[in-house]
Amino acid sequence: MSDFPARDLAYVIRLDEVLWGSLLLAITVAVHGLGLFSTLRVTTALKDWVEGVRLPGVRLAIIILAVWMIVVISLLEVALWAGFFSWKGAQPNVFSAFYNALLNYTTLQAGYLPMRWRLLEGMLGLAGLITFAWSTGILFGLAQELLQQATKAEQTAQADRVGPKAARLRNH
Repeated sequence: MSDFPARDLAYVIRLDEVLWGSLLLAITVAVHGLGLFSTLRVTTALKDWVEGVRLPGVRLAIIILAVWMIVVISLLEVALWAGFFSWKGAQPNVFSAFYNALLNYTTLQAGYLPMRWRLLEGMLGLAGLITFAWSTGILFGLAQELLQQATKAEQTAQADRVGPKAARLRNH
């Protein structure tokens, strides 16, 4: 046991830490869900609007918009955790809290919170993993729908080009 630092030996998970972490995780998932539903509403409306359009960049622009919306949603979620860390005095200021929460949300860093809130580092990383997986699923679905729409538009355009030629050949 002497190979472990005293702070690790003294650490005990507290009920309030679990409860706060569970509440923050639930709020994060709720915010993400509402944000993704809004993203789907916007992208569905745009997808319907460009259904017959054959410009290649227009569908990519819809995916880029969806990514931007998801990034904004994620930053709001990070701000929620950072606000909690600032409120509880677990970070020196809101800017450090946001930076460190963002690093932990993306699972790039841990070990910045005081011992009292240590469990929340893992819970924040878990929130990031869950929301990233959800967002990835939404983006893949959107990209697949847009690709199918583009393929259908191209096939329709090809049929329109070939159709008159075939009719002229039959008439001769």
